[in-house]
Parts: sequence; C-alpha cells; structure tokens
Amino acid sequence: MQQPAPTEQSSLVRPYAVTGGRTAPRTQLALEALVSSATSIHHDLSTRTPEYQAISALCRQVRSVAEISAMLRIPLGVTRILVADMAAEGLIQLHQPQLDAGKPDLNLLERVLSGLRRL
Repeated sequence: MQQPAPTEQSSLVRPYAVTGGRTAPRTQLALEALVSSATSIHHDLSTRTPEYQAISALCRQVRSVAEISAMLRIPLGVTRILVADMAAEGLIQLHQPQLDAGKPDLNLLERVLSGLRRL
C-alpha cells in the first residue's frame, strides 16, 4: 500500500479572521504597487500578527503586492488589506504606480520586458 503524498500545511486561520472580516482594503492598491519596510522608524512588531511580521521582514527588499502574496502564500485580497493597513500605520512605505489616463507606464513595461528576458 502506497503512502499518500505529503501535502502542504494549510493555515488554520481563515482569511476573514486575519482581516477582521473586511473584504476590501481601505485604499486601492495595484498589483504592481511596490512595498518596502519603513527603515527610518524602528517598530517593535513582536506584539503584531505573524502576517505583519512576515510582510515587514520580506519587504526589507522592495517587493510588489503580488510578490508578497505569492511568497507568503496569502490570498491576494488579504495581502492588499494587510499592506494597506500597515501603510496607514506607517509600518511600511507604499509606492503606487502613476497611470496617466489609461496609458501604460513605460517604466513598468520595461521592467516586465527585462524580467521576461531573464527567464
């Protein structure tokens, strides 16, 4: 008899519990919005949720909201809510892309092209 394949551990905490029941962030965040830890202010995150601690540690290097979601295996909607909350509290810095009347951001397109070439 064959053993079942090992499965990834799933979180016992449901997404709505992490966000306090909220389903939308307080501010709109683009998937490509860049997030970095607020380095000028040293906050003690030991009393914060594990998600806050993980996002803060991960964002010591600049990351996009989509990257944070993927790397921490947190649903994108939950990630957006947590990142928006952390930005409002000054725990992280948020760098939103500026979109001019529906025109694509040339800098973003160049970064995407560069990333595709590295594949």
